[in-house]
Amino acid sequence: MSRTSKKASAATRKARIEEMRRTEKARERRNRIITIGLSTVIVAGLVGWGAYYINQANEKDEQQVAEAKKPVRGEQSWDAKKLGRNHVQGTVDYPMNPPVGGDHNQAWMTCDGTVYTKAIPKENAVHSLEHGAVWVTYNDKAADADVKKLADKVSKTPYTLMSPNDTQSGAITLSAWGKQLSVDSASDARVEQFLTKYVQGAQTPEPGAACTGGLTAS
Repeated sequence: MSRTSKKASAATRKARIEEMRRTEKARERRNRIITIGLSTVIVAGLVGWGAYYINQANEKDEQQVAEAKKPVRGEQSWDAKKLGRNHVQGTVDYPMNPPVGGDHNQAWMTCDGTVYTKAIPKENAVHSLEHGAVWVTYNDKAADADVKKLADKVSKTPYTLMSPNDTQSGAITLSAWGKQLSVDSASDARVEQFLTKYVQGAQTPEPGAACTGGLTAS
């Protein structure tokens, strides 16, 4: 092969190599553009989903707070600040029956899901309410099946107690500090609502105080 032919062949190879390099660089640029584009789309999607998720979570929290502030339908309320909290001896003349707060005995009734089969002293039960318990009472208007259902529920719920109260007007009454609800049936959905809201609820004067180690009765 002549020198001229060799030079021509070398130039051709060099041109082909340059073309291959340009092609490879172009391919790399395309890949970078595609990668950046996909990354941007993914990031935008994640940001959008994150914002949506946070917004939904915030809305759910706000809804739960709003629901928590709503009173249970039919409940009665008393100003907790006006309910006495002194420890006293003897009986107390409460303005409501069962009482939902006021001066009370220094000993509380054990209220760790405790079911009493006989009436208990109101002055001791009120002390339990001060600790955040819900007191379930009933009279002879309540059906036996309802009494059993309530007893099963109370026995599984810490910071609750249950006892008969023949002097109350309603068949079934649920009392918390400053709150009270009367229902005719244990199947009433408001029973669960009241327990959920007021067992150790925001109305509790002494949240976390003991419900064990108090007085007991058979």
